[in-house]
Amino acid sequence: MKSTHLSLIAGTVALAAITGFATLNAPGGPAVAEAGSASSLPVERSSLVCPAPSTSDLAETQYTSYTPPGSETAKGGGAKGEGEEGTAELKPALPVLDDDEVETDPKKIKKAEEAAKKAKAQADKPVLAVKAPGTPVLAEADGSAAPALVGTATGRLAPGWAAQQTTTVTAGGARGLLGVSCTAPDTDFWFPGVSTARSRQDYVHLTNPDDSAAVADIELFGAKGAVTSEVGDGITVPARSSVALLLSTLTDEAVNDLTAHVTTRSGRVGGVVLTADDGSGSDWLTAAADPSGTLVMPGIPADATSVQLVAFAPGENDADVKVQLMGKNTTFAPAGNDTLHIKSGMTATIDLKDITRGEPGSLRLTPVEKNRATPIVAALRVVRGTGAKQEIAYIPATGPVGARASVTDNRAKGSTLSLAAPAATAKVKVTTSAGSGGGEPAVETYTVKAGTTTAITPKPPAGLKGAYALTVETVSGGPVHASRALVLPEGGVQMFTIQTLPDDGGTVVVPSARQDLSVLDD
Repeated sequence: MKSTHLSLIAGTVALAAITGFATLNAPGGPAVAEAGSASSLPVERSSLVCPAPSTSDLAETQYTSYTPPGSETAKGGGAKGEGEEGTAELKPALPVLDDDEVETDPKKIKKAEEAAKKAKAQADKPVLAVKAPGTPVLAEADGSAAPALVGTATGRLAPGWAAQQTTTVTAGGARGLLGVSCTAPDTDFWFPGVSTARSRQDYVHLTNPDDSAAVADIELFGAKGAVTSEVGDGITVPARSSVALLLSTLTDEAVNDLTAHVTTRSGRVGGVVLTADDGSGSDWLTAAADPSGTLVMPGIPADATSVQLVAFAPGENDADVKVQLMGKNTTFAPAGNDTLHIKSGMTATIDLKDITRGEPGSLRLTPVEKNRATPIVAALRVVRGTGAKQEIAYIPATGPVGARASVTDNRAKGSTLSLAAPAATAKVKVTTSAGSGGGEPAVETYTVKAGTTTAITPKPPAGLKGAYALTVETVSGGPVHASRALVLPEGGVQMFTIQTLPDDGGTVVVPSARQDLSVLDD
């Protein structure tokens, strides 16, 4: 037998180890795999990071985590790891130590070492641990000491793993309902809608899940182009730690509407922005979808009193886009704001006021000229209420649901799921999971007409105890973009937060190979 034959067998075994799927046959037997085809296989590892929830001592935070059941799990088994679910745990990030001064006092050195040892021990204890697909788990934390979280899911708990932290602050400058879906680490983030104005306190939170330090850069762009900053480069995020930077400290310029661009020189981080607006509350702004010529921002509440669009053109060309609202029954252009010109390297804004006028809607941006689809990024700042009872939330442009997407932390009351079909009529399946403390899952199917937005009040699981998850799956038709609004009234204020539902990336396409090993025999 030739050595080449052994190498091919080893290569096939390696492929099986990586993908979790391969077929190996003896020489002269059937082919290794189907020719010219590709398999969509569940991922075997997922990572998520969650920022530190709040700096307010009044903060009350609920964490939730969930993995949806996959097809093989629902049938009671799978080809790999029969009976082995894997793990899905979120643990506290390590504190960032101040290394500016070298300590010489032996007592202080010993105290610091003991504190570091205690922090390491705490970081090894999961805050949340999903035990099996299909049932959410939750945990609670109070005050400003709640840490950022980092975590990994493996095996059959990895595909579609989702988590959220929801924080209520009833008074002070951080008042509001602050919700954020924990994010996968990455190397490139766009945040249209941030600010360095005196009326705003915007912090970018960078969380590093890995065992080596990451180095990040932050650029800011306003209506006149790049904003001068001498301290936004080379920001070190220590291993398994999280740092928060006040954007107004990165520049001397007070600018109300900005786009922030976060990239990493080395490593990867999770990136989100915590915004607080004097008189209007606070919430999280998650990264917008990658630059594209066509964007969708789903789920503007029916009772929105003010909607502001912030967009940025990162390339060398200006962008001219159509601005359209996909309403309950049709698509239309807002009067006086049917198009937007965005200069290259500059941030543009439109005040759309109460654009939805009592009906739910989603905003769609498309190129004025189809053959000139200049990539842009965008987000919406949404206000509900007036005067002292205002509350804000953000809707960044988001990718379609795709095969599947989930959002956790739905309560018995207060959730609204918005589904937008920008191109063609689509059919979707919506699953409400069992509750974290009990309840029966349920499935409903909805048809969303082309160019419209459908707002759904999910029916909680029968016998619900605790929180439940919502999972959206595209059944047929065109792409669907989705978001979930959670409303928790407090003190006469309709506190709310909105989370988008892009594809969960629970599967990966792996090309198949075909090789007749018998031809290599002597």
